[in-house]
Amino acid sequence: MRRHTLFTRLLTVSLAVILICVGVLSVLSYVYLRETAIQSRMNALKTQARDMAYLSSRLSSDSVARAFGKNSTTEAYMRWKSNRIYSEYNAYIMVVDRSGKVSLYYNESTLQDESIQAMPDADSISTFMDLALKGEEVVRQTQSAAGPLFTVLVPWVQDNSYTNTRTVMGFVLIQTAAQTVHASYSGLIWQTVIAALIIFLLAAGLLFFITRQLTRPLTAMAQAAGRMARGDFNARAPEEGSREIVALSQSFNQMAAQLADLEQSRRDFVANVSHELRSPITSIQGFAQGMLDGTIPQEEHPQYLQVVVDETHRLSKLINGLLNLSRMENEETSLAYTDFDVNELTRRVLISRLTQIDEKQLEIEADLGDDPCYVHADADQIQQVIINLLDNAIKFTPKGGTITLTTRTEGDTAYLRVKDTGVGILPQDAPHIFDRFYKADKAHTVGKGTGLGLAICHRIMEKHGQSIRLISGDHGAEFEITLAKGKPHASAYANPGPGEN
Repeated sequence: MRRHTLFTRLLTVSLAVILICVGVLSVLSYVYLRETAIQSRMNALKTQARDMAYLSSRLSSDSVARAFGKNSTTEAYMRWKSNRIYSEYNAYIMVVDRSGKVSLYYNESTLQDESIQAMPDADSISTFMDLALKGEEVVRQTQSAAGPLFTVLVPWVQDNSYTNTRTVMGFVLIQTAAQTVHASYSGLIWQTVIAALIIFLLAAGLLFFITRQLTRPLTAMAQAAGRMARGDFNARAPEEGSREIVALSQSFNQMAAQLADLEQSRRDFVANVSHELRSPITSIQGFAQGMLDGTIPQEEHPQYLQVVVDETHRLSKLINGLLNLSRMENEETSLAYTDFDVNELTRRVLISRLTQIDEKQLEIEADLGDDPCYVHADADQIQQVIINLLDNAIKFTPKGGTITLTTRTEGDTAYLRVKDTGVGILPQDAPHIFDRFYKADKAHTVGKGTGLGLAICHRIMEKHGQSIRLISGDHGAEFEITLAKGKPHASAYANPGPGEN
């Protein structure tokens, strides 16, 4: 099944919503405009009916002209006005007296018209007469055989100057076919449709542009992710678009950079492990083969067997270091937190390394303040960190040099420093000293150590939520670790184990 793109989905859904909104607004606008047009048309008819009612009241008092059989001026004007109403509104006019008798019916020449024949007589509008004769104006939609009609009734009154009263003498009725009124706003349908279509097209164009701008960075990000899946970790997403998209692109690029570093670390790890394993295995294989085929004389076998044993020890240290690092990097590995005296633990580690210290005639300076200094941590893991730091200091400090161990507390944190007077660490090597298999002084460490000691220390301190850092100096190297202070009167120490470099 083919999946639609995010661009297509967003555009389709948005266009559907816009289409629905425009359709609803168009219908509402049309209904409103239609009602407005009908109301305007009926108000106009009501105004015309009022004029005719006024003229009818004048006509009833024009008795002199009628006595001589002449058409009065008012009646002539009423006929002219009725013709004009008919031509403008297609409406027909009747003047009805109080008894309901039609006294005047204008536009007689159109009586043969189908609509005029369908107009109701006075009896059919008797339901409106009571209201009209009470002086109320009536606007109604009625039904005839030819179809719906709009009817307007306006009373006409006669003033009595002697009694100062006004008497409703009858009413003026104006009727027009409903289709005539409908024709007045029929053009609104097309106007509304055209306006809605223009609005929809403009909104669709703007939406297309916005959606494309929104999804283009996502498309580029997806392409970059595909390249990364194929092994190209140099792929990056463009940092453009909205603020959220830019933030997502930055996070993606940061992840890509970290994956690139991880991939490079993986390759370096494989290369380093291969190199570290190949060297002792090659030595073991060569010496064993030489003793078997007689290349190495019998009397020299003990000497070369000792070399083989040393190489197996080196392999054992490498494997143990890899296992320890793997165990530290396993998030499921829990720490056995206890409260112990880190000064006492440091002294025990020093005692376990007295032989190496004496061999190199090193001087040890211990400034263990706040003795005892209780910390809350995993004693075995912290012992491993101290062993690794002390072993590195012993290895890189020349004969007769000095190693300084210092502890201090500040607030809720305890600090332990290990400093030597050795060759030190170059500035270009400082950012990498905690990387696996990285050896700052490769020329002086061939065949010695594994390059895993500081990586293990770094991971142990990370799991404790603490830190280990290199303190820059002019002579030698100095490392500092932080520990959380613990409660006094507790002890839990691990037996000193073998060093790990």
